[in-house]
Amino acid sequence: MAMRDLRYFGDPVLKTVADPVTRFDASVKALVDDLLETVDLPGRAGLAAPQIGVSLRAFSYNVKGELGYVLNPEIVELSEETQEVTEGCLSVPELWFTTVRARHAVVRGVDLRNEPVTVEGSGLMAQCLQHETDHLDGKLYLDRLDKDQRRQALREARQRDWFWSR
Repeated sequence: MAMRDLRYFGDPVLKTVADPVTRFDASVKALVDDLLETVDLPGRAGLAAPQIGVSLRAFSYNVKGELGYVLNPEIVELSEETQEVTEGCLSVPELWFTTVRARHAVVRGVDLRNEPVTVEGSGLMAQCLQHETDHLDGKLYLDRLDKDQRRQALREARQRDWFWSR
């Protein structure tokens, strides 16, 4: 297992739709181990594979003591009830903006044995499941902001020394 370096806003891997996991071998096991180790730090709720430079549909979560992962996750249910949350992202450090998310979410995917798994939750877990699945679809939470907030966020991001540009 290894703590992996993060990719930051501006890196093309973060705007690319991730490929499904099709081989359940040692390399995917190593990826899951790295995702779990990298997310298992204070203040980290979730981490998607693209955030460490791997364009595969995999994410880990660490919410209220519940540490886990999902391969090939798909959101299968979102509550109609929403919540306004202050959201941030490891790939957009130091920037926090109000985002609207479903209050409850259900994700289905598979584990390392290609066996079905379901993860669901409300509040922070629902936010995490939606946020990480967005990453796998090439979206950042900034994409969900209203026009004015998005403009402000992009301006602030471009001024940070972590901003990735060519």
